[in-house]
Formats: sequence, C-alpha cells, structure tokens
Amino acid sequence: MNRSELVSAIAESAGIPKNTAAKALDGFIDSVSGALGKGDTVTLVGFGTFYVGERAERNGRNPKTGETIVIKASKTPKFRAGKNLKESV
Repeated sequence: MNRSELVSAIAESAGIPKNTAAKALDGFIDSVSGALGKGDTVTLVGFGTFYVGERAERNGRNPKTGETIVIKASKTPKFRAGKNLKESV
C-alpha cells in the first residue's frame, strides 16, 4: 500500500474527503517525526510504539579497499508492534 492508497483508505473508513485525510496523515507523520526528533516515544495502544533506538560505535570494512573504518554511533527510528497489530497479522 502506498501513500495515495492509504489516504483513500483513511478517507473511506472515516467518511471524510481525501484532501482532509491527506492533511490528517501529514499531521500524524509530522507529529511522530517531531516527537522522535526530541527523543520522545509515541505509543498507540494496541497498534504499537515508535521510539528512538541507539546504535553504538562499531568497526566496519570498506568493501572496495578492505580497509577497516570506524562507523560512528547513531540514532535510528524504530517501531515495536502492539498486541492487536501482531494478532491481526
């Protein structure tokens, strides 16, 4: 399912126009992105939790030269599925 299909499904399910559903989806994405940017978690009971995961600094290898390089520590967005979502899959 791509973005336009998701917007159509939201509009049909909620009984609202597609442009309103698109604004709602954009608002949701912006809100979740903003919260994760601040380091917060976003929990939707039954659906799941969006959170920030941390990766430690580690050694890697340049595939072209074989040289060992240091990969810096980083933060990455993660999602943990909730009970209802797991059961529906």
